[in-house]
Amino acid sequence: QAQLVESGGGLVQAGDSLRLSCATSGRSFSGYTVGWFRQAPGKEREFVATIRWNSRYTYYADSVKGRFVISRDGAQNSVTLQMNSLKPEDTATYYCASSQTIITSNLQSARGYGNWGQGTQVTVSS
Repeated sequence: QAQLVESGGGLVQAGDSLRLSCATSGRSFSGYTVGWFRQAPGKEREFVATIRWNSRYTYYADSVKGRFVISRDGAQNSVTLQMNSLKPEDTATYYCASSQTIITSNLQSARGYGNWGQGTQVTVSS
């Protein structure tokens, strides 16, 4: 499987913005669904947002709807997660993941994605 590499994490203050990027090496995202998940210490991994590359269909967790925007960059063959109005509770390691076969009813399930990046840390101070 192609390697997924996240970038763009960092330390910001509440109310700030960050832009995460997920890139793939050696393979296009065409035909894939690419999702973002996050995991805070002591908590389970949770769904954040996802995008179907070909149709550009997007879906968000309620906790980030209206603040985060997921999009694709065909020229860069990457998926970005623009995070605005960040809150301390957004602090987590953020992972991107991809799937060629995930069905719509499973878009929020981590088990539906077979390829994962190593994660990038996002810390939001109050």
